[in-house]
Amino acid sequence: MNIGIFIFEGVEELDFVGPYEVLTSWARQAEDERELSVFTIARTAEPVTCSHGLRVIADRTWDEAPPLDVLVFPGGRVGRLMEDEPVLDSVRRTRDGGALMTSVCTGAHVYAAAGVLKDRPATTHWGSLASLNQTDPTIDVRPDDRFVDSGDVITAAGVSAGIDMALHLVARLDSTDRAEWVRRYMQYETPLYVS
Repeated sequence: MNIGIFIFEGVEELDFVGPYEVLTSWARQAEDERELSVFTIARTAEPVTCSHGLRVIADRTWDEAPPLDVLVFPGGRVGRLMEDEPVLDSVRRTRDGGALMTSVCTGAHVYAAAGVLKDRPATTHWGSLASLNQTDPTIDVRPDDRFVDSGDVITAAGVSAGIDMALHLVARLDSTDRAEWVRRYMQYETPLYVS
């Protein structure tokens, strides 16, 4: 299973590092039973400067990445990405390839711009809920949910909600026992990942 986490200039650190911690902890614990590959993806191999100044280098570029089973699209400063046709095309191709599409925070806005959230329930950061409907009025915005699982798309509210979404992902793709193991390993005290 290939799980790619997209990073970009202005990405919110915890939006991608929280799910990365959950998913790599799961992968390490489950490696004897299945092959799980968790990696970051960026447009280029150049360093990415995150929202709060952290600089990181992605593991792979879009062109180098294998077909994805899961895409995690974090939030941050996504305004430019919502009009970036190569990024939107990559999102659409990933969806059309059958990947489970997940987002954290304002990453949902990029999915909305790509048409991924059309006629679906979704959530995002509380400060961006209204603008999500401005991008696509067909979205059933869920302001009170930490994450929304609508089948082949899962959206999470802001920042720390990405950890809840990632734990839910482990429960969904593996088991609640495995998700509980990861939660305890991380000493994450609120088990909100089971809907």
